[in-house]
Amino acid sequence: MISCNVNNETKVPVYAWESGPGKLTDKELLSRFEDYNEKGIDGLMYSAGQDAETYKRIGTIAKEAGLEFHAWIPALVQSKNDKLDYDLYAVNGLNESAWDKPAFTDYYKFLCPNREEVYVFLEELYGAVADIPEVDGIHLDYIRFPDVILARGLWEKYDLVMDREYPQFDYCYCDSCLADFKELTGIEIMSVDDPSQIEEWKQFRYDLITDLVNRLADMVHSKNKEITAAVFPGPNSVAKVIVRQEWDKWNIDAFFPMNYNDFYLEGTEWIGEVCKEGVEAINNSKPIYSGLFICPDPVTRSSEPDPENHGLAPEDLEAAIIESMDNGAAGICLFTPGRMIDEDWIVLKNAIYR
Repeated sequence: MISCNVNNETKVPVYAWESGPGKLTDKELLSRFEDYNEKGIDGLMYSAGQDAETYKRIGTIAKEAGLEFHAWIPALVQSKNDKLDYDLYAVNGLNESAWDKPAFTDYYKFLCPNREEVYVFLEELYGAVADIPEVDGIHLDYIRFPDVILARGLWEKYDLVMDREYPQFDYCYCDSCLADFKELTGIEIMSVDDPSQIEEWKQFRYDLITDLVNRLADMVHSKNKEITAAVFPGPNSVAKVIVRQEWDKWNIDAFFPMNYNDFYLEGTEWIGEVCKEGVEAINNSKPIYSGLFICPDPVTRSSEPDPENHGLAPEDLEAAIIESMDNGAAGICLFTPGRMIDEDWIVLKNAIYR
């Protein structure tokens, strides 16, 4: 990752989440990446499926354009795959599989982090990509449980009131998790009236994610590559509460909290608050890059019913960057450069050179 040293102290480090390549040719990709570089982007967290050769191709082009290149590959959300058995998917408090009845949306098919087969699958997947010379690092995503409580701004979209933990959104209650938890604590969690009140049960899930991350980190580091992760804000105020991410205990190289303020019905000052929280939680020991959610169409934002089409308009972007940096972030990460309009790029340039 970019270090905050004298040579670049006048520029805010900027990363971006990007997906592709679709049908773009090498020439088209190079032109796009060079344009990003000229506009101030230093590196890409790039999602291109699971094929190592694709990452080699895109990484080569990114390097030619002068960009860092990190492979952005979801972890525990996995669609049908011959390498994954049905019984490896997480189970909710109603004994429903995330494969058959995923929470909220069809793609929420989460694997159980407590299964060795899941670790082996991820080790092979990430290891093959980390072996590629053009890849600077592995960027984890969906390295968590499903949202046991949705961000407040999403309740209306899904016609839900999530004022507490409900069993249909609470994972994982598979046989392996139940047995391991009982062995560890002596508690039969299915016999408890309200499992959400059992702190040991929460910590058990935090630790499952932490242990999985740290095992993957050891593997990636053994290949002399970096490992980073897109995480929920916090960790204490949001990430632990709603997706069981106790990320201040993760042995990774940098954190990319998704500080999407609109999802939480908050203004840009909240971005500064959660940046400060994260920096303090890890004692400023690793860089935190503040993830900023760009509005795809500022003109229609106020009338758009789906909050996932809201986000930072050009008039908000500078404040979001300043809040992030003034509260200890090492830089920012844009979701996504494809959403940026001309006014956004002008604001970005003014804000990152200060």
